[in-house]
Amino acid sequence: MKVGITYHEKLQQYDLGPGHPFRGDRFENAKRYFEEKGLFKLSNVTVLKPEPAGKEELLLVHDESYIDHIFRLAEESKPYDIETPVSPSILEAALLIVGGSILAASQVCEGKLKRGISLGGGLHHAGKNYGGGFCLFNDVAIAAQYARKKFHLKRILILDYDVHFGNGTSDIFYKDPNVLFISIHQDPRTIYPGTGFIEQVGQGAGEGFNVNVPLPPGTCDETYLHVAEEIFVPLAHEFKPEIIFANGGSDPHFADMLGNLCLSGQGFFRLSKLIAKVSDEICGGKLVMMIGSGYNPAVLPLCWYALIAGAVGLESIDVTEPYPPPSESPWAKRKAEEALRNLKRTLSKYWKCF
Repeated sequence: MKVGITYHEKLQQYDLGPGHPFRGDRFENAKRYFEEKGLFKLSNVTVLKPEPAGKEELLLVHDESYIDHIFRLAEESKPYDIETPVSPSILEAALLIVGGSILAASQVCEGKLKRGISLGGGLHHAGKNYGGGFCLFNDVAIAAQYARKKFHLKRILILDYDVHFGNGTSDIFYKDPNVLFISIHQDPRTIYPGTGFIEQVGQGAGEGFNVNVPLPPGTCDETYLHVAEEIFVPLAHEFKPEIIFANGGSDPHFADMLGNLCLSGQGFFRLSKLIAKVSDEICGGKLVMMIGSGYNPAVLPLCWYALIAGAVGLESIDVTEPYPPPSESPWAKRKAEEALRNLKRTLSKYWKCF
């Protein structure tokens, strides 16, 4: 089982500035941690160097006027919005991230890799004609569209486990019955971008193919993984995708600064193992993971490592949390179970497994 990890030294140019939660040193810090853990010495792991995506790839998803707007902002080093700066170096890194996700998807579809990991990927807040939330171009959607176009795939499943709802990815595929989009995220009433409710199920031919799993603040490993088992697993088996894309990072960790879910490093490892297992059962192991989010530098490397270790096939990991993990409150467990019941009731209109 060969696993490829995309990495380029210029990824660190995706640095949104002093005081901003998204800093470029995350990539080098994570890479150093991977080296300490011996990740790159594993016989089935290879490192791939991506090329920057071109306009043709961006046009698979984004409107040309929006792409041109971002390039103009980069030339003038003007921000897209108050939290999403743009510059020539940031744009170059963004194109490398998109290129990395395309490379990972391509190598998996060609059979050169069983699994691909795109470091820095998962820029899921960018839609067809908008950006925001630190995102300029949606590499998840672009890689999925690239796989559909080049390899003639009919069914793609995207699992978004970022703490924030993947509004851009959701919007792009909202009317598309050939892409099943599942987002497990913190209750949108309590976090950016303020959308991603159970009732948002898709539209037209795509109705029923947009699945939102909002979880209350304080949700810990056991409840989170139970929800993934109850929603992601049966849907994947019924939909039978030809490939699975999964995006997220360390921001559902209990110590992350921009979220309030409470996964641990071991929780990320178990989640990744679950995703990999489902891909083995359904689509020959074809899995592309985009790993890029997270805003506490003390936990980001260990969480990224845990996610990759699960995809690589390690049976266990040895990671030390820098803070003591919290206990889940009865309220969080009760609210999560309530959301699960409501979601199953909603989805039963569209899926036999519920």
